[in-house]
Amino acid sequence: MALESDYGAFMEKFILQPSCSLHELPLKGLTFAIKDIFDLDGYVTGFGNPDWARTHSAATSTAPAILAALSGGATSVGKTVMDEMAYSINGENIHYGTPKNPSAPDRVPGGSSSGSAVAVGAMLVDFSLGTDTGGSVRVPASFCGILGFRPSHGAVSTMGVIPMAQSFDTVGWFARDAEILNRVGQVLLQLPIVEPVKPSHIIIAEDCFQLLSIPSGRVTTVLVNSVEKLFGGQILKYASLGDYVEDNVPSLKHFMGKGPQDQEHNIVPLVALSSAMRLLQRYEFKINHDEWVTTVKPNLGPGIFERVWEAVRTTDENIDICHSVKTELRAALTGLLGDFGILAIPTVPGPPPKLQTDPSTLETFRVRAFALLSVAGVSGFCQVSIPLGMYDNLPVSISLLAKHGSDRFLLNLVQMLHETLKEQIEMAQNKSW
Repeated sequence: MALESDYGAFMEKFILQPSCSLHELPLKGLTFAIKDIFDLDGYVTGFGNPDWARTHSAATSTAPAILAALSGGATSVGKTVMDEMAYSINGENIHYGTPKNPSAPDRVPGGSSSGSAVAVGAMLVDFSLGTDTGGSVRVPASFCGILGFRPSHGAVSTMGVIPMAQSFDTVGWFARDAEILNRVGQVLLQLPIVEPVKPSHIIIAEDCFQLLSIPSGRVTTVLVNSVEKLFGGQILKYASLGDYVEDNVPSLKHFMGKGPQDQEHNIVPLVALSSAMRLLQRYEFKINHDEWVTTVKPNLGPGIFERVWEAVRTTDENIDICHSVKTELRAALTGLLGDFGILAIPTVPGPPPKLQTDPSTLETFRVRAFALLSVAGVSGFCQVSIPLGMYDNLPVSISLLAKHGSDRFLLNLVQMLHETLKEQIEMAQNKSW
């Protein structure tokens, strides 16, 4: 087990020096941690589960994302704890312990990239690598009070990364500082540096902010005031995202009325969207891991055990419709945002749940969370979770989304907003809501 001083974030510590020591490298002098889902030559990739580690041999090559960070001048200091088989957004691991949330020690850190988020939040490293399929970078970033970036689907190579569900798998990253977040993006996305562009419009999804368990104004006011100060209020627009999705994604009707959409305070079309996403995710997980799960019958923690075996039993019914939903949603949201539009939604529906909360009592939170997380998941759009300080001593965040392929634009925008957001966060924290 990792020492208490490491917040339980690490599986294994080592020093991997940068592959080049030129002075002008963008990540020179920075340290980073690696989620234990990435292959590293000579190390067993553990995938969050001791039975997986026991039944797999050491990797014989290193994932391109790690090589890119090393080539960019960064030094890796170790591999981090993750949720088993990447199948949870909680961050609890019964085998290796739960990394301690530096922003809220009695709360879950979020998963499945739990250790990577904690290592950044606890200032043990400058940035870290994670993966995000259903929310595994965005959720722990929000819960730990740090920046988390899920790139456009396919923008960063997932070679050398154990697949969860390829239609949604992305390599994401965490940082405390907007400039470092941007520099890591420059290296991983292998994109040229471009001048920052002012957004054409920023759409506040009003229905999504109504899902919050804290006063929505505590979140939206910080963004609205920052945008007004930097760009002027004329670029702010307000919309009901659920209505727009329902009207513009016809294949979604196949998933309406199935599952828990009818619970109070849910956005029915977005819950339907998450139903489509989770069905395709289960199906692809089964294709990837069915043989290993049924042969080894691994010891899995509560919640994860049920999800893994549900996935193994999934059939291909409605899978074609899931792909249609993906295509239609990407087209619909591209039409809504255009080249330089931004969509603002909550990252998650509220503060991090308490440690060891019974999975059944978390179900309402999970349903709302996946309704929000599925927007970028299904569309393949890039999304950044931005910390907005604390409310009731618990971390608060907001998410900004941009169209597929607009990662550089979004990273630049986060950096442009950073200082103004800090001022507005301070004002919001001193106000009673």
